[in-house]
Amino acid sequence: MEHPQEPAFHVHIQGLLKEDSYYVLVSPDDTVQELKAKVPHGSEEVKLVHASRLLEDGRTLRDYAITPNSTIYLIRSLRGGGSVSPPEALPSAGHDDDDDLVIAQGVFPSGQPQRAGLFTPETCLRCVRKPLPKMTPEEIQSFRNDNPSYRAHLPGAGSFQCSVTGLGFEVSSAVIIWYKYGSWDDHLGASAQEECVVAGPLFSIRAQPGAVRAVHLPHFVCLAEDVDVSECRIAHFKAGSMTLEKPTKLTPFYAVLGNPSFSLLGVVWRRFRSALISLPMHSLVLIFQQLNAAKTTLHLYLIPDDNSVKQAIEKQEMNWNSKLIPKPSPLNPLFFGCTYEVSSTSHVEITPEPHLPFCYKSPKEQQLFIEIYIKNMAEEIWLLMTDIRNNSLVWKVSLRSGDCPDLESFQDLVADRTSSPPATASWSSSGAAFVRKHKKQLCCRMGRVSPILLHLQDANIINSDEEEEVRSQNTRQKKNKVLLQLVERKGCMAQEQLYSILQEKDPFLVRDLQKSS
Repeated sequence: MEHPQEPAFHVHIQGLLKEDSYYVLVSPDDTVQELKAKVPHGSEEVKLVHASRLLEDGRTLRDYAITPNSTIYLIRSLRGGGSVSPPEALPSAGHDDDDDLVIAQGVFPSGQPQRAGLFTPETCLRCVRKPLPKMTPEEIQSFRNDNPSYRAHLPGAGSFQCSVTGLGFEVSSAVIIWYKYGSWDDHLGASAQEECVVAGPLFSIRAQPGAVRAVHLPHFVCLAEDVDVSECRIAHFKAGSMTLEKPTKLTPFYAVLGNPSFSLLGVVWRRFRSALISLPMHSLVLIFQQLNAAKTTLHLYLIPDDNSVKQAIEKQEMNWNSKLIPKPSPLNPLFFGCTYEVSSTSHVEITPEPHLPFCYKSPKEQQLFIEIYIKNMAEEIWLLMTDIRNNSLVWKVSLRSGDCPDLESFQDLVADRTSSPPATASWSSSGAAFVRKHKKQLCCRMGRVSPILLHLQDANIINSDEEEEVRSQNTRQKKNKVLLQLVERKGCMAQEQLYSILQEKDPFLVRDLQKSS
């Protein structure tokens, strides 16, 4: 179809460095290759990303719905150098692979599929992780309703990363490793907190001595900022006392400790001369909709990028019958000790107040959140977060009516997904609640797992590695158990999806379990 001549306009090209920020004059029918030719980049190969999509050279800006003042991210990789490289005081643990140390000028926004040779960031425009091969551990529930323990059966020499906690291991042979989250509050006393800032989850780890060559401990400090990396330490708690060890290697998301002895381990940053410092941190914004509440009621959390805290919040919100609304988190670091204000382009009620202090709270504590009440959900509203120190915008997302269906619409949506009669149970027993409540029965009674896996992968709930992890189990019950654990860890929306699939594929099982309750 012929398009009438349209006026030229400017787009914003954004990279990491100040000199990599440009406004370029373009027309809608320019190709991506022509756009690249207008961007100064020397002899380096660059890639461009807009709205979570990698732009292909032969296509036009019109194809990607690029409009005046759109922001297009510029990608090029810088290996090794900069503040991310380990300082001289932190020798390498015998690794020659610089791929662990990457700063990216530009980024694939969260949710873009990983492609060979590229790195997919999650919470930062500049710090990009190269993940280890994933493994899914066996979950062991405590009789005391404590945090679960995990048991990883590593098949042989190699490097592995836990898909639940992010914890990584380099092992020299087949080994079984037990681990679980610990609580900083139980071990880091008041005097120690004057000297150290918590910078990652605390882990209790057990393994056969000598079997683990190195452990990769997650941290959430942004190393691309002006951070004194020489102050990074691994806190090691043993026999009631704490020692601080230098990591063998430091990467954008992990502190690596070679030849570790295990007990309780976690990453901290020493405070300079005991003075209060504000460290740049990778952060997460979590939004949950309360399904039992009138109209649209949201809970919004601002937390460090810590899986232990995130999982504690998800567990609490599931108990409150809430569903997660996935949205991107801030892609630039926030600072501990600072307060951030939440606002909206539409009229909403925010209680108790629109201010959230950014700090670390133990997973055992109630996390800080604000409640957002939307009486009349418009087609689209925007939520914004600003740093009150300088009124700078640090986060902005679009919230659409489809993200937050009202109670009646949500019931209709689930009913439309199956031809079986609607359940007589009240909506307080949502799909996620159904999966949680009947987990043991589903583990024993779910039938063929292949069509369920196919639907979950089509819905981007699981990836191919996770599918293979389920299929590799040698009995149907084990396959069901691993599948249910995977879905549970993905959160409420994943459980809702599994519930919908079961309604379609095995409606008699769903109705039988509902009647039994």
